[in-house]
Amino acid sequence: MPFPDVGLPSGVENYMALTTLQVDCRAKFMRAVQLVQEPFHRFLADNRPVDAVVSDNFFSWSADAAAEHGVPRLVFTGTSVFARSCNESMLRSNPFETTTANEGDPEALVSLPGLPHRVELRRSQMMDPGKQPGAWAFYQSNNAADQRSFGEVFNSFHDLEPDYVEHFQTMLGRRAFLVGPVALATRDMAGSGDNVNTDVNKDCCLRWLDTKPTGSVVYVSFGTATRFSPVELREISHGLDLSGKNFVWAISAGESTEWMPEGFAELTANVGDSHGFIIRGWAPQTLILNHPALGGFITHCGWNSVLEAVTAGVPMVTWPRYADQFYNEKLVVEVLKVGVSVGARDYASAMENHEVIGGEVIAESIMALMGNNEQGDAIRKKTNELGVKARSAVEKGGSSYSDVGRLMDELMARRRCSVDFRAAGGV
Repeated sequence: MPFPDVGLPSGVENYMALTTLQVDCRAKFMRAVQLVQEPFHRFLADNRPVDAVVSDNFFSWSADAAAEHGVPRLVFTGTSVFARSCNESMLRSNPFETTTANEGDPEALVSLPGLPHRVELRRSQMMDPGKQPGAWAFYQSNNAADQRSFGEVFNSFHDLEPDYVEHFQTMLGRRAFLVGPVALATRDMAGSGDNVNTDVNKDCCLRWLDTKPTGSVVYVSFGTATRFSPVELREISHGLDLSGKNFVWAISAGESTEWMPEGFAELTANVGDSHGFIIRGWAPQTLILNHPALGGFITHCGWNSVLEAVTAGVPMVTWPRYADQFYNEKLVVEVLKVGVSVGARDYASAMENHEVIGGEVIAESIMALMGNNEQGDAIRKKTNELGVKARSAVEKGGSSYSDVGRLMDELMARRRCSVDFRAAGGV
């Protein structure tokens, strides 16, 4: 389907391309997302019969489009069942509105009701519906469309968040299919990068890791959308230096080097005896996480990164920034207990400035995770156990294997009923 012409620059067809553009371009992009509805309708009309539609929950209009053509719509949310349940609680109760105590205090705790665990976040860590009414209405509309859909597909597995699978299905009455980890962390994903230096990054980085002791390297990556200010980057470099740990750090391909403190370039010479390795642009993350030298992962808590770390058995230092990331941090640190929080306190978009976290704090978090201490030992033990469960989930007889089969069975049964109905003269 052609991308709708809404006045965006040529080639801007996904949200990642908007990070350096003006705010009005982001508004145009969201309008384009809505305009995809018309060619989507035509596609369904021209390609009968269609057994199912799987669409991102941001495409709320696809629920009605699929229903109009008699096709079941499955929602893919791209996050954890835990975060999905937290978001549902937030949308149902709006605790910002019901909790009036200390409402002007960004440090005040807000509790999300009706969940299997006590989940509390600071006001500063959550989207405020009063300050962002447009975003709030958008999420409410998406949630309403999801409830009208056939079911929801999650890139997760039952043993990772069993209480929330039960909550989602029994308490909320929603149909859920957990089919992950979709891309096992043991697979070579190098071909999915779009950087011209992908193969160079991969080969050089893996050779560098081969020179490091088991469990001695911390990997630092904040995904493709997150941006850090020069001051923040300088503090990260300071924290890595203070920790004394070897590190692999993936940074934006276009990032300048002006923020680098004196001596940092020599520290990251990308040779065997250096303490650090810098990757510019796309990084072979699954290969890095699965290398024996890896002992920790500093992550923004995007769900793909969290699940890849869990599958590889790598514990995490959590540093959420926006969207579902603060929810995922709660799952990692407080429910699963496979990570240490760096202490991020402010929810803001990928393009906005955030509170600067000092290098000393970053170093302390790394040492708590990777040091020879009781906390680090317990986290590593739990993470290794979850890694084994993640792999078994997609094997024959595993929970995700079975959920895929259950989904196929339900869709095939629905197809047979539809065929029988038409054969009997139904419309």
